Amino acid sequence: MDKIIPNYCMVSEPLEVLVGKWKPIILLNLLANSPMRFTEIKQAIPEITQKMLTKQLRELESHDIISRTVYPEVPPRVEYAITAHGQTLQPILDRMHQWGLAHIAHMEEKELKSDLE
Repeated sequence: MDKIIPNYCMVSEPLEVLVGKWKPIILLNLLANSPMRFTEIKQAIPEITQKMLTKQLRELESHDIISRTVYPEVPPRVEYAITAHGQTLQPILDRMHQWGLAHIAHMEEKELKSDLE
């Protein structure tokens, strides 16, 4: 693995794409069930507001992580799907998930040790 030079670190680039409470959840849903309609995404994430979902989808689309396809029907049908570029995030999200599980376990262990002292 190449050594990261702090002044040239590109960690901020993927964080700009992924940062936010909802983007990873949206991406994981689309990675598992692509394509999805707006209402399907909303039903999969009931805690998100319609306004926030729209905002997050637009941001992901602007980074070419997801695509938006409008079908000329009445009423119009819109589907969101992971792009080939967006699929490259799968291993990153998997590793972040694993780290999150390990971090929770670490913090629980630390708290338990603190309670015993």
